Amino acid sequence: MRIVLDTNVFVSGVFFSGPPYQILKAWRDNQLQLAISKEILDEYQRVGEALAARFPGVYLQPTLELVALKAKLLPSLQLPTPLCDDPDDDKFFACALAAKSRIIISGDKHLLRVSGFRAIRVLKPRDFVDAYLKKTQTK
Repeated sequence: MRIVLDTNVFVSGVFFSGPPYQILKAWRDNQLQLAISKEILDEYQRVGEALAARFPGVYLQPTLELVALKAKLLPSLQLPTPLCDDPDDDKFFACALAAKSRIIISGDKHLLRVSGFRAIRVLKPRDFVDAYLKKTQTK
């Protein structure tokens, strides 16, 4: 299953425990494929570095390097018109379309509001873990 993670889910998975961490772990364990674009990777790094300054014991760089090596990097698509109330969030739908992914994992209200666009579902991290990861972990 190929997924797109919004920045807050990615960064939360690196710095904290809980569903975002479980999702990143499933990806590292090859249970999921992560799709990214250059814009998403740049945002992961920018936001992650800002948070790393507040949590000096957490090392972001190894995870970013793994993402750069292991995630499916796709060229950015331009959506014909802005989709989200915050146009900066459109990059996650553009990536999902390029990746032929049907799932974006996010708690962002701007993304959640347009869930269903071109059959792409936006799921909160807990909902994704409950619906997809718990099923694969119990098999």
